[in-house]
Amino acid sequence: MRFLVKCLGARAVALSPPLRIRIPRPFSLPFLTTCQSPLPEESSTEPSSSAAAAADDGDKELGGGVDSLSARVEMLRRGESVVGAFQSWMGEGSPVHRGHVFHAINRLRKRGMNRRALEVMEWVMRERPYKLTELDYSYLLEFTAKLHGMSQGESLFLRIPHEYQNQLLYNNLVMASLDRGLIKLSYGYMRKMRELAFPISPYVYNRLIVLHSSPGRRKTIPKILRQMKADGVSPHTSTYNILLKVQAKEHNIDGMSKVFDDMKGASVEPNEITYGILAIAHAVARLYTVSRTYIEAIEQSKTGNNWSTLDILLILYGYHGKEKELESTWKLVQELPHVTSKSLLLAIEAFGRVGSISRAEEIWAELKARGKLGSAKYFNSIISAYSRHGRVEKASEVYKEMEANGCKPNAITYRHLALGCLKAGLVGEAVETMNRGKDEAVVLKVRRSTPWLETTFMLLEAFAEIGDVEASKKLFEELKESKYCRYPFVFNALLKAYVKAKVYEPELLNKMILGGARPDAETYSLVRLVEQFKDDRKERRSVEAKKELRVRKQRQS
Repeated sequence: MRFLVKCLGARAVALSPPLRIRIPRPFSLPFLTTCQSPLPEESSTEPSSSAAAAADDGDKELGGGVDSLSARVEMLRRGESVVGAFQSWMGEGSPVHRGHVFHAINRLRKRGMNRRALEVMEWVMRERPYKLTELDYSYLLEFTAKLHGMSQGESLFLRIPHEYQNQLLYNNLVMASLDRGLIKLSYGYMRKMRELAFPISPYVYNRLIVLHSSPGRRKTIPKILRQMKADGVSPHTSTYNILLKVQAKEHNIDGMSKVFDDMKGASVEPNEITYGILAIAHAVARLYTVSRTYIEAIEQSKTGNNWSTLDILLILYGYHGKEKELESTWKLVQELPHVTSKSLLLAIEAFGRVGSISRAEEIWAELKARGKLGSAKYFNSIISAYSRHGRVEKASEVYKEMEANGCKPNAITYRHLALGCLKAGLVGEAVETMNRGKDEAVVLKVRRSTPWLETTFMLLEAFAEIGDVEASKKLFEELKESKYCRYPFVFNALLKAYVKAKVYEPELLNKMILGGARPDAETYSLVRLVEQFKDDRKERRSVEAKKELRVRKQRQS
């Protein structure tokens, strides 16, 4: 190292001037041109750089104690320099090893503290506490591109020593350009990688699939997979997880089964995330037997008390009405060092599903005690729990509390309240509440979200129970836009509205099949009941025609 850590106190280190980053300039690359064609960014379950997985082992070994270097960097206040964290660490006689830095970078990335991560890497480049490797330059490139754009990232790449301009850095360039939606630019880097015979990371293709997962771009995904095969890149477990999510968002159970079969055919081992996606998708589709099979796979494959796996189990036990299992899982979550607000929200919703309102209220009180309830999603969680069971007075109290806290209700808030009114038999109030919700803007992402779709479906069921065909049809059209009507139980709910109202409608079964749903035994039974009203419809039309004819004759005379 360029300095003797043990011989320098914190004060002495503070007086030493920082060194400027000096990276030799190698050859220039003519293909590095910035193409300004930003596209919408979508989140991915993959690491933000192809180097992320390389530091996972260090993350596990070094731990995250309050006295670690990583913790000192994370606890810095806004405006404080990372130099202070390094000075206090070295002032105690502790050397800065590569593992300490990689552990800190990993944690900062997970927490979205990209600016801090860049400051750490800039300090490493200045002070050189150890011999730099390609991973150091990879991290520096990643966070420079994230914070300062691709032009700065390209400029840095050109100044990195030639021996480090390898597949890791090229993959990072591709990922950085994809993070900013610069797909054409990323293709240019990929072409250069093929020329240099550098392997392309599967995470690059994962990000491409995510960027093309919207309905208008989805047809491109098979081409991406073919190119992946042509480049000799084997799909990763995360690749199949993304493909499963794409099908799940389309409510395409058959498509998910095909992806899972392809995964097994390629001898790619599923993980907890894989089983979680499959289990939740089948639970949403009310295929509970299949969902239970995947829950068992999660329970067998989970290692330790991982908070994300426990969150998935909270959701699933709520869907399945397993109150005992839900309670035991929640106790495991409470034993974690830190319980996230997201876990609290999921627990409230899950206990609301199983009908344990008192338990949901206890967790809601814990969430309120933390303060900072500035988002409608916190209030919506407990309102949803009350509304599912017709506790409209309790839901109204939370609604008033929401407004008192200066939090504006959104469209889904009114949907929950309308459901509560219907469950309590207050039809007029339910319609009025739904009309109030129409004034709130609803983005496509919300309309496709599971809470919105499930609440809309429960409204459809409630209106069907009272035989309100028009209201049921309007709600069904909303579900149709998001392809939620692919599930037979959705169409069956609409059929029940016709049965309750004793109204005949032709071609209902054909419309269901054309909509992508498969009729089940209940569907055929309901269709036969609707068919019985066919003669009644003819009689009504005949009576109406005779009545109209008499009126015409009276007018003529």
